[in-house]
Amino acid sequence: MTHILVVDDEPDLELLIRQRFRKKIREGEYAFSFAANGREALAAVDERSELDVVLCDINMPVMDGLTFLSHAAERVDSDFKTVIVSAYGDMQNIRTAMNRGAFDFVTKPIDFEDLERTIEKTSEQVLALREARNARESLAKLHRELDVANRVQQEIIPKKFPAFPENPEFNLHATMRPASSVGGDFYDFFKLNDHELGVAVGDVSGKGIPAALIMTASRSLLKSQALQGTPPAQCLSLVNHALCSENISSMFVSLFYGVLDFRNGTFKYSCAGHNHPYRIGTSNVAHIEPVRGTVLGVDASLEYKENLVRLEAGERIIIYTDGIVEAFNAAREEYSDARLQALLAENATATVEELVTLVMDDVGRYAGETEQSDDMTVLAVEYVGGR
Repeated sequence: MTHILVVDDEPDLELLIRQRFRKKIREGEYAFSFAANGREALAAVDERSELDVVLCDINMPVMDGLTFLSHAAERVDSDFKTVIVSAYGDMQNIRTAMNRGAFDFVTKPIDFEDLERTIEKTSEQVLALREARNARESLAKLHRELDVANRVQQEIIPKKFPAFPENPEFNLHATMRPASSVGGDFYDFFKLNDHELGVAVGDVSGKGIPAALIMTASRSLLKSQALQGTPPAQCLSLVNHALCSENISSMFVSLFYGVLDFRNGTFKYSCAGHNHPYRIGTSNVAHIEPVRGTVLGVDASLEYKENLVRLEAGERIIIYTDGIVEAFNAAREEYSDARLQALLAENATATVEELVTLVMDDVGRYAGETEQSDDMTVLAVEYVGGR
């Protein structure tokens, strides 16, 4: 509905307008209100927030139309448009009115067909301006929400290194670089007891706030199960079942979870559709023995398997998300697993912190100015040796 305020001191104009536009009034397209001068019009403007169009005469007692325009311009919260109504020969005042902010004008005697076209054009402009303003406000609100989500996400991801200085039996380091303000990647690590360390890296499909929400839920579900001593494969099965029952957004999660017994170097792990980590040995860099599993959040009935390897003192496990190996350069060529494996082999003696930094820096150099298309996460854990 278009809300129109008519400002004119002619007593017969209200009846004429109501008669001329009776069909649009009856069908709810137009709603008219009336004021006899500029002062009454200003009072109506202050009282009515839904006002769209003001049809305003120039020559009126108490307050004329030009003065009304000057005062109306001070109402910064108002977004109506004013159409000036004046005699054809009054072009000087019409020009002054346009300079003071009038959107358009019609001349007397009024051609009601022309007036209707002018009202429609003016109301369309008002609607477009309101939609643009609402879009700007929504965008500003979204940016504020993204900032909050980014801070929350960064706070829940552990970033204190060395993480467990009281345990010289292992070292670990990790980092995450979201592709947008908030991301769907995550990593986590936690001690399960006095001799076991849990490490996890996950990747939620998509980016932004929806992915971040699924990421937070996945991380929390995994950690709650893991801290109860649940084996890796069973952890993934339980997290998968929970995600399938609540995953209304149809997102899925790839996840790798492993448990290092830092008394003897055994590393038990399970995988749900995630990139298999690299094992950096004394003379070899290769993927650890794969254990296949479908991504989480697709089929609640799935069961997951696990595997176990024994690390020698000094060996490292590098867990990463596909944002690393699928990063593009300017030629749209992927960074690739082969390049990552070669980098790790060239720096096999580097510390876990150095390895994480080397990987992120090398991917950055490879991509150059190409926009990052996916979140990137790397976690490295080293078994130093039992006590």
